[in-house]
Amino acid sequence: MTSSSIYTLFITKIIFPLHEWFKKHDTVKIKQSMEDSQWWDAQKLESLQIQKLQKLIKKSIDSVSYYHKLCDELGINVSDFNSLEDLQKLPFLNKEIIRNNIDDLKSKNAKNLSRFNTGGSSGEPLIFFIGKERMSHDVAAKWRATRWWNVDLGDKEIVLWGSPIELGTQDYIRLIRDKLIRTKLLSAFELNDKKIEDFLQIIKDTRPAMLFGYPSVMNMMAEYAEKHQINLRNTGIKVAFVTSERLYDYQRQQIESTFNCPVANGYGGRDAGFIAHQCPEGSMHITAEDIIVEIIDNDGNVLPIGEQGEIVVTHLATIDFPFIRYRTGDIGILSDEKCACGRGLPVLKEIQGRTTDFIYATDGTAMHGLSLIYILRDVSGVDAFKIIQYQLNQLEVQIKIDHQYQTNSEQQIIAQFKQRLGDSVKVDILYVENISAERSGKYRYVINKMSG
Repeated sequence: MTSSSIYTLFITKIIFPLHEWFKKHDTVKIKQSMEDSQWWDAQKLESLQIQKLQKLIKKSIDSVSYYHKLCDELGINVSDFNSLEDLQKLPFLNKEIIRNNIDDLKSKNAKNLSRFNTGGSSGEPLIFFIGKERMSHDVAAKWRATRWWNVDLGDKEIVLWGSPIELGTQDYIRLIRDKLIRTKLLSAFELNDKKIEDFLQIIKDTRPAMLFGYPSVMNMMAEYAEKHQINLRNTGIKVAFVTSERLYDYQRQQIESTFNCPVANGYGGRDAGFIAHQCPEGSMHITAEDIIVEIIDNDGNVLPIGEQGEIVVTHLATIDFPFIRYRTGDIGILSDEKCACGRGLPVLKEIQGRTTDFIYATDGTAMHGLSLIYILRDVSGVDAFKIIQYQLNQLEVQIKIDHQYQTNSEQQIIAQFKQRLGDSVKVDILYVENISAERSGKYRYVINKMSG
């Protein structure tokens, strides 16, 4: 056993358990339970979900004013919930409802709630609260998924992140914790060539076992390294964990090629929780012990497995501030295929991005932003870009260019956009020195502002 693996064992068996005990979190016990239940069959996992759902509904009716009133008005109680399909007796939860009922959604028994907010990249940020139970479950689920890739807490990690919450809470205790578990946080805000060069040098010097961050940021760094012939293939990275944005195929290929490691996709959010994570066999496994996923159509009808629709999440460990039938705004497809890894956890076959990642042609036809992204990626000299749709017939394309950009490229871009979207669409090309990140630190390639 190497000194590094001994240190990792010391962190996972002593330091981190003490850290979670001090915070009064049950993370270690939950993670151990999840490492057992991940091998259960679908029927046993569903039985666990129903049991937890009944507990969540009962406590929500008893102690959460919003659900007490709602269930009273609907004339339903906990005895009406004996299957996962019975969830459909409750209406959806969305951001507007949370904003309008934020106090009524807090359990009267909740203590020491932590205030969180989403980045608000597509509109007004959402403020909500999380209790210790949910924190423990989300951390445990992430920890379990990390171990699927033969890395663990205490292995060297570099985090490329941009959320003000992480960057604003670097207090003394957290700095000590990060140093002990060998996690180095690098701010993904306002990346420029100098910052990227510095970050790549830190990666070479640190030789981390894993990277964690936004796929757009990792891809940006990987493209820079390739362009400037910076060799990162021998830095010892075992896996690159990406999350919080849609992962495109070209990003995966670029990151894997540059850093010489597999990319493990993760799906979730501050609001919806740790929903799904990719295993080494390639499947996106849902955290079924905590999460129930429904797929719905535009009219709110639940769709069968295999059909595409909006992802709706019920988080079973959110009694302090319930997230029941929460509309994520993301588009996805469920699968009933068995994964070769042997885990019984259900699979999210596709995650196609947020509804705000879709572009509309002038005739109202919806198409994924990829239809325009690939046009720009094929144009020489386009270093970075962002597409913003304001109206059916109005788009703005922000482009950062380099010396390879040709004078006739602009007309080619406009012509191809019109071919996809319609001749009447107005395409404004705006040349910029840098593409700005969202307030969260994410770099979004497509933003649809038609609804807001």
